[in-house]
Amino acid sequence: MRAFEGQVAIVTGASSGIGRAVALALGREGAALVLLGQDMSRLAAVAEEASAHTDRVIHHQADFTNETQVRSLIERLTDELEALDMLVHCAGLILMGAIETAPVEDLDRQFQVNVRSPFMLTQFLLPYLRARKGQIVFVNSSAVQRAKANVGQYAATKHALRGIADSLREEVNPQGVRVLSVYPGRTATPMQEKISGFEGRAYEPHNLLQPDDVAAAVVQALRIPRSAEITDIHIRPHRRADAAAGQ
Repeated sequence: MRAFEGQVAIVTGASSGIGRAVALALGREGAALVLLGQDMSRLAAVAEEASAHTDRVIHHQADFTNETQVRSLIERLTDELEALDMLVHCAGLILMGAIETAPVEDLDRQFQVNVRSPFMLTQFLLPYLRARKGQIVFVNSSAVQRAKANVGQYAATKHALRGIADSLREEVNPQGVRVLSVYPGRTATPMQEKISGFEGRAYEPHNLLQPDDVAAAVVQALRIPRSAEITDIHIRPHRRADAAAGQ
């Protein structure tokens, strides 16, 4: 028996990076999947790959910068969902810039994707999760621990997401729902490639966390016995000797 046989999982940001890795990992453990992402062609490819491991895979395009689309997505999920066991928030947006010059509109867009959309989805889906004593995962960022230059707006949204997760845990633990926050360091994803370009340095994915590393940690936390709860995972790239030497 695979760990999540008979369970249903929603994964946002599933078209690439950590979201893709988490979706495939859950599918390999038998979960039925509802995949949400912005790039429809890449999302369809992930759905096709996941279908080799699980019997049911649904995917929907979702632009989390657009609240109208988020509300439309919620209406669609209302028609489709019968049960839900896991909700994994992987969608995220980073727009870099100094606080002195960054447009406030950039802050608004990041807040919509990183805070408002996961809040709305979680609020809507909580009755389903309570009914199954489900689990919620918020993929956050190491920027919560240390906000470097030019990520002030992004870090602020991730602090807000942590506040939501911590408060939610206190609210829903009594109903048997577990809440996990994951704080990855630099991970080999399209987002990290974009950050490397902004910082003017080479993108070296082999020296970074891999999306599968994060997915493995998430799956392990979700499958532990229900007598326990992992609340926070901080995961970093392992500084190998060859990486330290620049090889």
